[in-house]
Amino acid sequence: MTHKKIIVFSLFLIISSSSLFGFNNEIIPKPDSQIFSTGEFILSNKTNINFSENFKISAYFLKDFLKINNEQNNYINEINFLYKDITNDEGYILEILEKNINIYSKTNKGAFYAVQTLRQLFPFELEKNKSDINSVKIPCQVIKDSPKFSYRGMHLDVSRHMFSVDFIKKYIDALAMLKFNTFHWHLTEDQGWRVEIKKYPKLNSIGSYRDSTLIGHYTDKPVTFDKTRYGGYYTQEEIKDIVAFANAREVLIIPEIEMPGHAQAAIASYPFLSCEQKQIGVASTWGVFEDIYCTRESTFTFLEDVIDEVMDLFPGKYIHIGGDEAPKNRWKKCNDCQNLIKSEKLKDEHELQSYFITRMEKYINSNGKKIIGWDEILDGGLAPNATVMSWRGESGGIKAAQMGHEVIMSPNANLYFDHYQSKKEGEPVAIGGFTPIEEVYNYNPIPKELDENDKKYIIGAQANVWTEYMKTSDQVEYMVFPRILALSEVLWSSNKTNFTEFKLRAEKYFKRLDKLDINYSKHLEKEETK
Repeated sequence: MTHKKIIVFSLFLIISSSSLFGFNNEIIPKPDSQIFSTGEFILSNKTNINFSENFKISAYFLKDFLKINNEQNNYINEINFLYKDITNDEGYILEILEKNINIYSKTNKGAFYAVQTLRQLFPFELEKNKSDINSVKIPCQVIKDSPKFSYRGMHLDVSRHMFSVDFIKKYIDALAMLKFNTFHWHLTEDQGWRVEIKKYPKLNSIGSYRDSTLIGHYTDKPVTFDKTRYGGYYTQEEIKDIVAFANAREVLIIPEIEMPGHAQAAIASYPFLSCEQKQIGVASTWGVFEDIYCTRESTFTFLEDVIDEVMDLFPGKYIHIGGDEAPKNRWKKCNDCQNLIKSEKLKDEHELQSYFITRMEKYINSNGKKIIGWDEILDGGLAPNATVMSWRGESGGIKAAQMGHEVIMSPNANLYFDHYQSKKEGEPVAIGGFTPIEEVYNYNPIPKELDENDKKYIIGAQANVWTEYMKTSDQVEYMVFPRILALSEVLWSSNKTNFTEFKLRAEKYFKRLDKLDINYSKHLEKEETK
């Protein structure tokens, strides 16, 4: 046997033996580099955690996870959070030695992601039971890592079906574990208004509840309804609590307040917001509806008031304003809308929507925030500073990038997690489509049509979770996991390998999901022939 073969074989033994003794080297998303050496760090209640104020959030997360109390002075080894001028603010170096674990990073973000990697090196049993912490041994190694994309997002629609505060936190926790840094919270829709707005209480007393909900698929004939009142909303205190929880996990929450379409719940609450100004109900079925916000001054006053309260609740730099699926039939018949088209010298109703979005953008920009909108905001002309979320394929994102706008790729064919993930019998009812995990894993957010200069405008990607057919949190988890594992690697890993290799790591990751009580689809374990 040659020396080279001996070295490779020895390294294989180190990795294999670590798995035999409960170590975990199956990190998701895959780091840039992971180099093993001899020896091991022994974690115990006598492990001390040292940190400066800059890394307080990450250190507290680790202390809370391990349930380590550092009040004693007789510690035997240390975990140190140390500053290092790393190029990427979210990058880190994780050095595991026999007596020390050193986490090097420039910012708390980098340190936090190092902690998430370290967490995956612990036995999965520690996710639930900290009593055997003294028996944890971690192989000595050095991991160097940084993200491929700056925007790594997951979405959740809580308007079609609403979920508890505890579940929202659980969802955010799972995102943080997989190094996602953005939670897009879809809070308003035709079927329910989910954020408390104190200036307009009818949004919650009326708009947050629907009288009934569609049973079965919306294409079923005949259509049937359960005739049960459904709804609720998150109070401002609950939202502040969730935002603080997310901040402690380096997750930015982007609230979405839909406009000008998908506004039936708001119009049901305040009919003056519509062109016809007639009383309608909160939508009880799915789809696209004719009643959208009118372009009267009173509508803009209402939306600015709403945005004021939303901006106070969400400190991040983005407000998502929707902009999708807004039928123009009401505007075509509305004297106020037609007069505005004439007075502003607009070409048609598409340019009127551009006027609507641009006007709201100016207001949001004046408060130090930026807007994100679905790719329909390109129709009729793009607002000057808008970020485009491309969902109708990639063409909108390509166009926006070529115009010099930031783009988040979210094409429905690749990244809609409300689509079916398997063709096997017995899958729960979904909206349609077929997006298997392999398709997610092989997705590249940077379209080949873009030249080198325009590629820089693709800041990342996001998967969307629309909940028409997800009544429970268990069902949300089933549709999200394990596809989210694949997306985490698409957005983070620069040395992403092939799906076969990823599949082996993902299947081992399921043990961690079990300990976290996360429901997931097991179709990977019984992968069908396509």
